[in-house]
Amino acid sequence: MSSHTAGKRTTAPDIRARKGVEPIVALTAYNALTARLVDAHVDIILVGDSLAMVEHGMSSTLGANLNLMISHAKSVMRVSSKALVVVDLPFGSYESSPRVAFESASRILQETGCSAVKLEGATAMSETIEFLSARGIPVMAHVGLMPQSVMTLGGFKVQGRDEKDWPELEAAARAVANAGAFAVVLEGTVEPLAARIPKALPVPTIGIGASSECDGQVLVLEDMLGLSERVPRFVRRFGELGVAADKAISAYAAAVRDRSFPNEEEVYRSKN
Repeated sequence: MSSHTAGKRTTAPDIRARKGVEPIVALTAYNALTARLVDAHVDIILVGDSLAMVEHGMSSTLGANLNLMISHAKSVMRVSSKALVVVDLPFGSYESSPRVAFESASRILQETGCSAVKLEGATAMSETIEFLSARGIPVMAHVGLMPQSVMTLGGFKVQGRDEKDWPELEAAARAVANAGAFAVVLEGTVEPLAARIPKALPVPTIGIGASSECDGQVLVLEDMLGLSERVPRFVRRFGELGVAADKAISAYAAAVRDRSFPNEEEVYRSKN
């Protein structure tokens, strides 16, 4: 279980101060049920735009919009009390200018009560991160494999396979950290490069399909619980809840069909 100060929600400065001190535990949660389960065990709850795929059956994260992110984040905030809740800025809500990003981010913070936002983007997003940070909005950056750029990448492809690309990826991580990001998510990056980047940054790196050398790790909750039908190859399943749920639902359906499902009178008698 992750350590929390009793009665105090983790803050962005708390996470930044964990650099080189203690590994940071992060998981996604998109609703009240899952947020209630993970809150006591993690330092960060990420309301990621991956909810478009996990919760809404979309083919990519691009279908998430600001209203959808806010709706899910409100549910998470209602039941969580310990973890830092970070909400993704969805595609199209921040890229055009720092001012547009501020309007989107401030709306998320005001309407949900969360404490930070996350945005994808390499060096080009440095100005936006600096703009938001200077105006009191904690920003988590996201470099490496960026799902919102899946169309230009040609799919969900691991980054850094060609060593000649390493300097650009390292420069991107340094740029967003120096611009004021309190942490950097490093996704889908080859292990040798992903192991180098944390050592070069003054802020924590949160890995997903990167390296165990990162300062913390994040996974999609449904993936690690075995609830997702298809998961990235790097995901370690810590449970097989999908199999257990299928068995339970099948047993329930069989009980109804063969009329062995107890009626209300039988349930009442058994309890009295």
